[in-house]
Formats: sequence, C-alpha cells, structure tokens
Amino acid sequence: MVQHASFTNHIELLTACAACPNVLGRPVVGAVADARVMLVGQAPGPHEADSRRPFAYTAGRRLFSWMSDLGVDEATFRERVHISAVIRCFPGKDAKSGGDRVPDDEEIARCGAHLDREITILKPKLVIAVGTLASQQLIGIAQLKDAVGRMHRAKRAGRTFDVIVLPHPSGRSTWLNKRENATLMRESLRLIGAHPAFAATFAK
Repeated sequence: MVQHASFTNHIELLTACAACPNVLGRPVVGAVADARVMLVGQAPGPHEADSRRPFAYTAGRRLFSWMSDLGVDEATFRERVHISAVIRCFPGKDAKSGGDRVPDDEEIARCGAHLDREITILKPKLVIAVGTLASQQLIGIAQLKDAVGRMHRAKRAGRTFDVIVLPHPSGRSTWLNKRENATLMRESLRLIGAHPAFAATFAK
C-alpha cells in the first residue's frame, strides 16, 4: 500500500511538472504501478503529446509489432509495463533536420529526477531501453552496435537491474537496414522474452 501511495504521488508530481521552458505540451507517461519491467524511450513525439499516450503513432506500431513477436499484444503490454522516457514532454522540432529535437542536457537532468523516482519506487528487474539516448543514459553506451543484442547490468537511483537495448522504432531510422544490426535486434528480443521478469510479467 505504501508503494502504491508513493507511486500515485510520483505520477501527480510528474504530470504537473512544467520545469522545462522549451518543450511543448504536457508530460506523457504510461503509468503502471507495481511493474517489474520498465521501458524507457527518448521523448514523446507530437502525436504522443496530443494523445498523452506514449508510443501512440508510427514508432509505437513498430515497437508493438516487435512485442507481438514475443507473444504480447499492445494492450497487455501497456497494462503491465511502465512506459517512461528520458524526457516526458515533446521537445519540439529541430529547425535544421525537420525531425524531433534531441533534448538538451538540462532537460535530461531535470526529467532524470522523475526517472530516478520511478526506479526507486518500482524497483524494476528489467529495463528495456529504446534508442540511443535511453541507452546512453542507462548504461553509458551511445553506439547501438555496442549496446543492442546484449544483457547489461546497470545501477541507478540505488537500484541494480538488467537493461536490454532496442533500436528506436522510428520510421526515420535506417539502423535496421543492415543485416548485422537486424541480427543484434533479434537477439535483444530473444533476451527480453527469456528474461525472468518479462516472463513473470506476462505469465498467463
């Protein structure tokens, strides 16, 4: 009961946060109390900012197609896995590239306090890191070729947990076009499916 109360207080603090002046919209989170598996993405896109639901558009369709390969449908995944991100608000568009702006260091640090609080409360056994930025923040590895396809052990907010990295499922990403990268991604999915926390989370 104490954990539920702490988690509820955390979600209230998170959804009321307005600490970053250059982001757009309000914080987005897929809150699941008592989750033992967390997923950490980079940041919401414009569609997620509108719907207040993480991975609600093209990247989400691709991500959940990967989860369906593990026998888990989108609705069940959302019900049982806490979905967070390096920052929780849409950063806006990058004027030069036309893609979503990469969060700056101050935004990452401010929102990192929310991620730390979630890790402290939920005590996850497995964290699925999606994309380069999440990998860098959780295990200190920015190159996907060095992060995907392996089990990593991480410590943050006083908790120790396993991290498995997936590439970002954005349609803009070409990383999976290389055969060797696709092989690494399949190994990450295998590791996720075989992890005891994932198996227990989706046990029927």
